[in-house]
Amino acid sequence: MARRVAVVLFNLGGPDAPESVRPFLVNLFTDPAILRVPGFIRPWLGRLIAWRRTAPAMENYAVLGGKSPLLELTEEQARALDAALAERDPSAEYRSFVCMRYWHPMSEAAARAVKEWGAEEVLLVPLYPQYSTTTTGSSIAAWEEAARRVGLAVPTTTLCCFHSDPGFAEATARLLREALAKARAELPAGVGLRVLFSAHGLPESIVKAGDPYQWQVEQTVAAVLEKLGEPGLDSVVCYQSRVTPQKWIGPSTEEEIERAAHDKVAILVCPIAFVSEHSETLVELDVEYREEAEKLGVPGYFRVPAQNSDPGFIASLADLVLRARRSGRALCSFAGARQCPKAHGDCPHARARAEARQAA
Repeated sequence: MARRVAVVLFNLGGPDAPESVRPFLVNLFTDPAILRVPGFIRPWLGRLIAWRRTAPAMENYAVLGGKSPLLELTEEQARALDAALAERDPSAEYRSFVCMRYWHPMSEAAARAVKEWGAEEVLLVPLYPQYSTTTTGSSIAAWEEAARRVGLAVPTTTLCCFHSDPGFAEATARLLREALAKARAELPAGVGLRVLFSAHGLPESIVKAGDPYQWQVEQTVAAVLEKLGEPGLDSVVCYQSRVTPQKWIGPSTEEEIERAAHDKVAILVCPIAFVSEHSETLVELDVEYREEAEKLGVPGYFRVPAQNSDPGFIASLADLVLRARRSGRALCSFAGARQCPKAHGDCPHARARAEARQAA
């Protein structure tokens, strides 16, 4: 009988109705991986931040019909991945389970579903290409706690990142190549085009503490540009979605839009840390930043679509799953061993090694 292998797909989640916006934000801003303040302060401060951000968030989700499309898109990715895995490896029975961090289905529901299905093996797969303690790290911690609560104890492999996996880079480069051709065809002769590789930002303090996210984003961009094969392409890495007053990593996407206006070049925004459309792409990039670019006189504004269920991306994801399963490692990167330089002490491989030393 084929071995049952559960593939747990981690993603952020999003509200499924207007009344879900506030509790979704409370879950987000009371996560210790997100709001790094003393524990006795976090519950009330997180709720205060959620309360202050509810109205603008509801406006954003109203543009999307009152809810996030992320769950449906992730479920489509799960179905496509299952089909690809069934074709690639008929020796096992694979089933993908969606596990959202801040709204349903969350970790405990996903863990119960995996247990009820009778999984004999689990693969934890983030839909965040780059590892951060605020995304994949938080999801892994929540999953481990939920698995203990529901009594799910089966061999588990965790894929921490796939930032410069060749298959992922090629799939992304193809989407970028198509968007570049379309944008260039629409621009008047003589108007330059700059690619903004836009990723969700992080407070600078988190990166300085050892989070490898920014380094991994830069590795993703380098890998995509190599696959694209356009030496000398005008491009820049930038960061969006700042939500707190502290200093965040930069340059910001807003700053790069202003620079493009000053340089009188059109821009093509490529979301480089998201593999599904959601509010940060459909509202922040497509509405807010487009309006800002038009107001500043940027001569053209275009965007590369997120991967969603693009066949090339799904094929790369299936390959990642199979390599992780065959790696023989409980924790692996897309290339097997640790990829992050030693300076990034919050790399999960570094943390695992430190915990092993302490246990010894």
